[in-house]
Amino acid sequence: MASLLALLSSVLWGAADFFGGKLSKRYQAIAVTAVSQAFGLLTGIIIVLVSSSWLEPILSWDNYFLSGVLAGLFGFVGLIAFYTGLATGRMGVVSPIASLSVLIPLTIAFINGEKPNSTQMIGMSIALIGAVCASGPEVKGGVALKPVLLAVVAAIGFGFAVNFIAKGSTSSAIMTMTTMRFTTFIIAIFLFAKFRTFGGFTKKDLPVLILLGAADFIANLLLGVATTKGLVSLAVVLGSLFPIVTALMAFKLLHERLHKVQYIGITLAIMGVAFISAG
Repeated sequence: MASLLALLSSVLWGAADFFGGKLSKRYQAIAVTAVSQAFGLLTGIIIVLVSSSWLEPILSWDNYFLSGVLAGLFGFVGLIAFYTGLATGRMGVVSPIASLSVLIPLTIAFINGEKPNSTQMIGMSIALIGAVCASGPEVKGGVALKPVLLAVVAAIGFGFAVNFIAKGSTSSAIMTMTTMRFTTFIIAIFLFAKFRTFGGFTKKDLPVLILLGAADFIANLLLGVATTKGLVSLAVVLGSLFPIVTALMAFKLLHERLHKVQYIGITLAIMGVAFISAG
């Protein structure tokens, strides 16, 4: 169950990254992030009300609240950096670096004493290599410094966000995610007030923004639940395979050609998942 939930989170994250990257080529990344996250909050509120999952926030690390706030802050910064990097640089440079964000929660899980068996360790290693390769790393040609730095910031933001998602989910996954989105919503309000604009979106953009916000929220929720059903290390690795989905959507919808390294990456990722499942 944990593996399935984590894989589903990768599918939704990959789709969200695809549509978020596309929108960020036409609008400012900070606006795309802020508005979509507001719809993510709405998604969370609906789920909390329907499922009667409300829990009182407490200023304690045993409660979801502090972890949710920190996950929101790191995640917001990571998304802005990632979308800006995709809009200003090559996906083959930005996406592979950002996909390394999994190393942060993975390292923390190991420090906290998690010990996957040898088969699972082999599968995790193969899957991680596959995720990086599937994102189409470009090693030829000049590389601008700005997109690389943005990708590094995105990796750090995503990595710590996932770590705090896992921590908060031990108390309540849904309340952690809702707190996470409430935090980004407060930030968005200040940004809208400062720049006196909602990003210049049209009515035609609303369905994509709603889909983007909902997909990202549910992806976070699924990963959070997955970390409570099994090893955190396995869940975060399986949840990091989203570059495969983004690459396949670009291939299918934008007719972008997949490079040989991406085919290799997809194959490796499937092999890695098989090893993890066998373990």
